[in-house]
Amino acid sequence: MSTGPAHAGEPIAATWYDGRSARGHAVQATVEGGTLWLHDEAGGRHGVALHQVLWPERTRHGQRVAQLAGGGSLAFADAGAFDAWWRAQGQRESWVVRAQQHWRATLLALAGLLLVGAAGYVWGVPWVAAGVVAVTPPEVESAIGDSALEQLRSGLFEPTKTPAEVQAQWRSRLDAALRQAYPEGPVAWQLHFAGGGRLGANAVALPGGHIVITDELLALLKGADDAVLGVLAHEHGHVRRRHGMHAVVRFGIVSAATSVALGDFSSVVAGVPALLAHLGYSRDAEREADADAARVLLAAGRDPAAMVQLFERLQGRGERERAQGREGGLPIAFASHPADEERIRFFREAGRSPR
Repeated sequence: MSTGPAHAGEPIAATWYDGRSARGHAVQATVEGGTLWLHDEAGGRHGVALHQVLWPERTRHGQRVAQLAGGGSLAFADAGAFDAWWRAQGQRESWVVRAQQHWRATLLALAGLLLVGAAGYVWGVPWVAAGVVAVTPPEVESAIGDSALEQLRSGLFEPTKTPAEVQAQWRSRLDAALRQAYPEGPVAWQLHFAGGGRLGANAVALPGGHIVITDELLALLKGADDAVLGVLAHEHGHVRRRHGMHAVVRFGIVSAATSVALGDFSSVVAGVPALLAHLGYSRDAEREADADAARVLLAAGRDPAAMVQLFERLQGRGERERAQGREGGLPIAFASHPADEERIRFFREAGRSPR
């Protein structure tokens, strides 16, 4: 059949598959009133109501295949002829199909999708995560934190060599300082000591109130007890503000959205505690934890500027490790967020602020 102008009621060649067998039947298709009629070579005909026909979208390549009620289909080998015939029957494409045929509209839609996705990631994900964290039962957060701590102990940390009496002293000092800073009562927390192993001199906060400080950090800060207290208060800030859970939930939301797009949910919920080994706190979260550290130090009568000494010692240690090719660590660990001038200036100025 010609691909020239088509007219209403004009037949078009097609192959009809009745849905009961794989054998196709050569037919001539016409539209009369509200019915699509299929005329076969033997003189028989089969009628299908137009509202039971799912017409194909126009594409640049390939044949057109209309889906019929009951599982049948109608294939049109000449796509150009079908498009002309279909329009002659009074059919109209949706605006979506028309937009798909224009590269400018496609690029505009892609740009809009990227913009919406970026806005959702920057503002939407944190907003949703905050809501999810707010309704997360404490026992769920504790279970995640307990599991994460156990995994880190078995795969990263080593048994502590810090004497039990020293551990008790630091728990007592931190408890006293937190009670001074938060008269209403600090959030629940547990202080653990561990050998740093590959993590070295560091401190970590996990969901469920777990705070871990390594023997190496205590050794690095020997004689600088105020800096140690500041580190512990910083990690308590992460615990108090539930930054660990926020990080896990944000990761879960993005993973779930990706899984919807890819059709694979197998990795969304598996191994959630281990996600903490790959997540880092945001810059805003670090600022908040630094502010909490300064608050606790001031409430305990200590100078927040002591944290500058900590950063200086960590910087020296980091330079030595880089020289030895041993740099690495945990993104949520304290020393994995090197101090910049902003953080150093904050602690210096916090010590000069009116109390």
